[in-house]
Amino acid sequence: MESILKLDAETYKLLMKRYIETRDERSLYEIEQASKSFIKNNILPDEIVNMHIQALEDLYPNLSEGIKYSMNFLLEAMIAYGIAHREYQQLREKQSELKSEISVAASMQETLLETKKPDIQGLDIGVISMSAHQMNGDYHHFVKGRDGSLGIAIADVIGKGIPAALCMSMIKYAMDSYPEDAMTPKAILVNMNRVVERNVDPSMFITMFYAQYLPFEHTLRYASAGHEPGFYYNAKRDIFTELKTKGLVLGVTPDTTYPQYELKIEQGDMVILLTDGVTECRDGERFIERQEVLDVIRKYIHLPAQQMVNQVFKYFERLQDFELRDDFTLLIIRREV
Repeated sequence: MESILKLDAETYKLLMKRYIETRDERSLYEIEQASKSFIKNNILPDEIVNMHIQALEDLYPNLSEGIKYSMNFLLEAMIAYGIAHREYQQLREKQSELKSEISVAASMQETLLETKKPDIQGLDIGVISMSAHQMNGDYHHFVKGRDGSLGIAIADVIGKGIPAALCMSMIKYAMDSYPEDAMTPKAILVNMNRVVERNVDPSMFITMFYAQYLPFEHTLRYASAGHEPGFYYNAKRDIFTELKTKGLVLGVTPDTTYPQYELKIEQGDMVILLTDGVTECRDGERFIERQEVLDVIRKYIHLPAQQMVNQVFKYFERLQDFELRDDFTLLIIRREV
């Protein structure tokens, strides 16, 4: 076997001669094993063809000119193939390295942006966030204040991939460093706007919706920085209405202010927050209507909040043939008592 691994021109010629004369299977087996060593030792196709031409000329000195020309033609083809093959292999190696790095980055992002769904008495909370690719450009975060309030952030980077993921990590840690006793929605967005304006490339923007639920008052305060409008479900009237908000996306100007709104939450009422990956799902080439999202939510409205968001995601995942075109984040809170 060692002699086969060190196959030279003379050995190749002998194997070739034996096969031509006897058609024995052993010669085919040995050259098959040799071909594996060619790959292992990075022997190029044109080198193999050249070895074949030399063996052919030694065995058949009176080889016709046509055959010789055809072999030279094959040699040129293999030279070009070898160059292209090397480039292809280098590209594959780089892609493999990049894929490995992205996988590590995605794992780190998942750890860095991890947030636990809080247990708030009287509130039923459901949330699902699925990335279209390895890196998620959506972000959601829960913050429990010392006063018993619940802060809810949901954001989307206008841009994808690793830059978007890095932006989200920056936003998360900027929020973590903000004092809890000043965490009103409008104050949060003003602060986040300064962070983004100073630290994020001007070509990238971040939309964010920040809400603060006050359980003792059953009131939701909220503000938006250009984010996809959410919905309010009035259980008594059994109707959905859009949360009307105004506000520039984060990072446009350093002195932007954001209006704050208040909403009374009664028993059975729901607040639905989402990213445009939900409202811009496609059915074939057609973008769905916002009303279609509400129709699907209504279909599962009898379920607990977490089961509800899971079923809504499964519905739109099937609608898109299980290939998300954008990151999908849906968050529902419902007052139970």
